[in-house]
Amino acid sequence: MTEVGAFREGMSRLGAAVNLITTDGAEGRHGIIASAVCSVTDTPPTLLACINTASRVHDRLIANGVLCVNVLGAGHEELSGIFARHREGVDRFAHGDWITMATGAPVLSDANAAFDCRIVSRQVQGTHSVLFCEVEAVRLRDAPDHGLVWFGRGYHRLAHPA
Repeated sequence: MTEVGAFREGMSRLGAAVNLITTDGAEGRHGIIASAVCSVTDTPPTLLACINTASRVHDRLIANGVLCVNVLGAGHEELSGIFARHREGVDRFAHGDWITMATGAPVLSDANAAFDCRIVSRQVQGTHSVLFCEVEAVRLRDAPDHGLVWFGRGYHRLAHPA
């Protein structure tokens, strides 16, 4: 196995939450599935998201300057698959119930959590942009669904504590 292959295999064993990152603005409404999302600081509330620069959504996210990180639950596996695959003419936003908050980025109404953000800086590292995003609004699902994680190149459901 090559060094890159070993790195990718190792990273497939690092479980991560499945997130649907959405945007809207002058460049239109778009969404992409991402697992590389994490907290940076709570003062001011800031998170980061890593997006492949070759993604069809990358430049549109940057141009719109806003995004929402929708943390998916176990019941969103099908929706995740819809957003993970690009098919011409398919309106991905026809699936799910969408609202907006402060930035106007689409918010999945039944996401376990939604972080409505403005992109405040960007660092390019290799094939990806690391987007630093200040959170303008947070929406929490009253009764969260079980978590949805990506591990070993597949979806897994996490039971939340009783």
